[in-house]
Amino acid sequence: MRLPPNHPQRYLLSNEIHARPPQELSTPVRLSYIAINYDPDSEKLANVAIEDLARLCVIWGVQTPTPEVTHFVAEYATLRLKWERHTEFVTYTFSHLGAFERPFENPVIALVNQEWLATLAGKLVVAIHLAVQQNHVLVPDLREVVAEFNDNYLVGATVAGGNGIVLTDLKIHADDFGRMLLMDLKLGKRQAGRTVQRLLEIETYRIMALLGLPVARRIGALLGNAERELAAITSLMAQDTTSDEPALLVRLTRLAATIESEVAANSFRFGASGAYYDLTKRRIEELREERLSGVQTIEEFMDRRLAPAMSTCASVEKRLLDLSERIARASDLLRTRVDIEREQQNQALLASMNRRAQMQLRLQQTVEGLSIAAITYYVVGLVGYAAKALKEAGVHLSVELVTGASIPFVALAIWLAVRRVRKHIIAEPEHIVLP
Repeated sequence: MRLPPNHPQRYLLSNEIHARPPQELSTPVRLSYIAINYDPDSEKLANVAIEDLARLCVIWGVQTPTPEVTHFVAEYATLRLKWERHTEFVTYTFSHLGAFERPFENPVIALVNQEWLATLAGKLVVAIHLAVQQNHVLVPDLREVVAEFNDNYLVGATVAGGNGIVLTDLKIHADDFGRMLLMDLKLGKRQAGRTVQRLLEIETYRIMALLGLPVARRIGALLGNAERELAAITSLMAQDTTSDEPALLVRLTRLAATIESEVAANSFRFGASGAYYDLTKRRIEELREERLSGVQTIEEFMDRRLAPAMSTCASVEKRLLDLSERIARASDLLRTRVDIEREQQNQALLASMNRRAQMQLRLQQTVEGLSIAAITYYVVGLVGYAAKALKEAGVHLSVELVTGASIPFVALAIWLAVRRVRKHIIAEPEHIVLP
């Protein structure tokens, strides 16, 4: 069969739906899960994360994956590793199959090379011990289970269509790990794997979503001061005082720069928090929780605790963007007022220059009249000398008559000459060609 050439991304996009598949889990099984947050630079994340994984592969004596992989599975003795790379973090899930008496004693993470764990390049954001135990009691005795969580308040529910029961306290214990217990009533291998993956993703996405909360709290305090500053500036703008407008424009520009820098620095964090929150809610829905008597469901707990934090992030983000727009409008208004004031000053300057030019023109005309009279005087004097010379040469004429008769002709000729020169000077700039 002859088909058109494949799109360069066809196979990559087709395989994307199969990225990070859930692993099949036989029960009973215990898992230790950690999520490591790296620098948000995607290239650095890929390189450093692969280097950390490669060191573990060398210790285990298994093949090191290529840098572009996002999902990796390896086995070493009784341990099984599932590694996944996400946008901001990577996850390590270590599992150990076999029966156990107490779910959180001798955790799986203790079997992992401790020196390798201590030298991971990123920052730990999530750490969970999760135990999946076989249980055929539809309603377990919570008084026995709560002891495994140090008598903390438990949340949980029946999940996966009644095939399992999950319980957790969503707290970090003394060993820096959280704890989750999944009771297998009728879970198959695939359903157990999907359920475990959803539980781990719920906790991971919850923490990643909450990374925006400290940022929101810090910016919230900044916004209060910025809003008061903007209110003070707009109040001064409304007082019709033009002398302070340049200083107000400087204050407003400085405030705009501060807010825009916060928008640029934190827009990714707020957007990521919203996306992680949506993923958390979606994974909770996929659990298909059914209430256990006397236990708050995970969905209810998240709605009560996580939703307000996310509302705070969304509110601060909206305030930040709204403030940026208000500052932009105030800046445009103040800049318009400054421009209008400058135009008025320019008009006054042009009017003053016009008056000065008119005065110079009148003075020039006066000077021209005096110049014509002075030149006429000297030229008529020359005519008188010429008439005297002719009279001495024997020509019968009256020197005084010739001199007086020449005055109007000389004055007219000089006036015409001056006028012609002035017209030539006025017209000359029109023929100037700039280089």
